[in-house]
Amino acid sequence: MVAGWFAGEGDDFRLLGTRCSACASVFFPREDAFCRNPGCRGGELAEVPLSRRGRVWSYTDSQYRPPSPYVTDPELSWEPYALIAVELESERIVVLGQAVPGITVADLTVGMEVEVVPGVLNEDAETTWTTWYWRPTGVTA
Repeated sequence: MVAGWFAGEGDDFRLLGTRCSACASVFFPREDAFCRNPGCRGGELAEVPLSRRGRVWSYTDSQYRPPSPYVTDPELSWEPYALIAVELESERIVVLGQAVPGITVADLTVGMEVEVVPGVLNEDAETTWTTWYWRPTGVTA
């Protein structure tokens, strides 16, 4: 888990971004040092919970094992997963993330509504690495 990128559980789970008080630009991943909008002179950056829902902007599948710091067991076979770029409902920014396990590119279409849900990327005896997933609305998996 990357601290400060998401919080909450169940229906309260949200990605966390920041909003500039001067230009109202929203950033994810969060920005705590300065406004990344090149046309803004800068303002206070405040943490904001982002929309839970958005629409599929683009998608692809990952057929290869990514490099570190992604955590995988090289002894296990690689399981491809769908990667989705989602335009958030209110903020109109695009956020990348994995689809929930079991959803493939065959299940996705551009414009489909999805929602952010918590997930487990990997775990061992000492640590659970958490993340977010995109799940098509109406799917309970």
